[in-house]
Amino acid sequence: MLGIRALLISLLLPGVIVLLVIDSLNDYRTLASITNEAYDSALLEPARVLESSLEFTTDGALQVSTPLYAQVMLESRAGLRKYYRIEQIDPPWPDAKSGPPVGHGLAGMPEMPYPERWPAANDQPVFYDAVYRNDPVRAVAVLRDLYYHGQHYQVLVIVAESMGKRLEAEAAAQRQEALRDARMLALVALLVWWGVTWALRPLVRLRNDILSRRQDDLTPLDATRVPRELAPLVEAVNYHIARHRHVIDEQSQFLADASHQLRTPLAIMLTQAQYALRERDPARAQEGLRAIVDQLGRTRRLTEQLLSLAHASQAEVMPRQVLDLNDLAREVVLQYLPVAHEKRQDLGWVDARGDEDGKVRQRGAVVPVSGSEAELHELLSNLVHNAINYAPPGATITVSVVKKDQRAEVIVADNGPGVEPELRARAFERFERVGLDRTPGASGSGLGLSIARAFARRNDGDIELQDGEPNAQGGHGLAAVFWIPLALQQGGNDEPAS
Repeated sequence: MLGIRALLISLLLPGVIVLLVIDSLNDYRTLASITNEAYDSALLEPARVLESSLEFTTDGALQVSTPLYAQVMLESRAGLRKYYRIEQIDPPWPDAKSGPPVGHGLAGMPEMPYPERWPAANDQPVFYDAVYRNDPVRAVAVLRDLYYHGQHYQVLVIVAESMGKRLEAEAAAQRQEALRDARMLALVALLVWWGVTWALRPLVRLRNDILSRRQDDLTPLDATRVPRELAPLVEAVNYHIARHRHVIDEQSQFLADASHQLRTPLAIMLTQAQYALRERDPARAQEGLRAIVDQLGRTRRLTEQLLSLAHASQAEVMPRQVLDLNDLAREVVLQYLPVAHEKRQDLGWVDARGDEDGKVRQRGAVVPVSGSEAELHELLSNLVHNAINYAPPGATITVSVVKKDQRAEVIVADNGPGVEPELRARAFERFERVGLDRTPGASGSGLGLSIARAFARRNDGDIELQDGEPNAQGGHGLAAVFWIPLALQQGGNDEPAS
């Protein structure tokens, strides 16, 4: 791809060249016209002298009395040959439309060609190009009426000269004009190149500023030092820098939080292991080992969630496909049924097809969405796991899939202690254990909802917290609502692509 400098020059120079060519053509025509007018004026002068030198003899005959200076003007010189012809038109030619006149020569070269358009008597002369004796000439014709003793006479005077000097003068003028235009073109090209280079200096300065920065310098670029046209580019770069800085800050915070969250269970397990090693009673040693196993399980869950959170924070987009949200949610519910039964919880399922009782599925009632199957599975797993973890034993948890307008929703609702509306926004923050104190025996890292929302937004959806089912305390449990746009299938078929 062409650079900006080459592109601008390639766009500007052709237009300038075209304008210069048009200007040169106009100048050439003007020079040719001026040259012809000058030479025509010089050619007309001897014709007027010859016209004025006509006189009558005593017997009434016409004769030419040529003055000396007229003879000098008619003399041929090197590169300039002159010819003339003087004829008496008899009878006089009435006008230019009456046909060719008839005349007899008075002086000069009788073979000199007539003009195609005859001049009117005593009117403007007629200039024309002709060939005489294989010599291209420029000629002027003058027609004059004379009267002598009541008789009407008419005389045609033609003076011609060779085109050599005239053409040489035109060529010399054109060469000078071409040389001037060439110098002008070179100057304009230089000015265009210099102007484009000067106009691109802010880009070069911006490039140098960026290249001269340290690797850890994420301060915004100064948008006041660039022209208005470059301000959107600088703003876009600053926006990218801000996003990059935000990602780095999140990674730094994540590493700090992860190290803190992992350091505590590791210290606990080390203490428990040391206690088990010192304990001489086998029963107490076994109790210490079981505590270590329990702590290892919690640490394993924490590590898995930290890895999921790190994956959800990456900019890499996983491959998407059209899948049935019903099947995915049902799979997650079946996966967590043993965990819910262990806490004596009732984990229920409401299928969008209406077949929660095991009826035959109705074709066409599927819930097609476009997203990453692995990420959506992890998202739903975190929502169901959170509900099981924070709801007390004996609680009811219902997972339902519905279509609403142009989106699909998965609702994980329970009748546990719930979360106050003013605290629900904090529940999505990392390591926030909102509502943990309301459920005896509940434990968690505070990462489940953070991971779920991150995966939801990566797939063009989101998660909202609402009131769940009524609980025994007269309040409401918590409902996590995940929504995602419905996928539009080609041909109007809602069946997910296989």
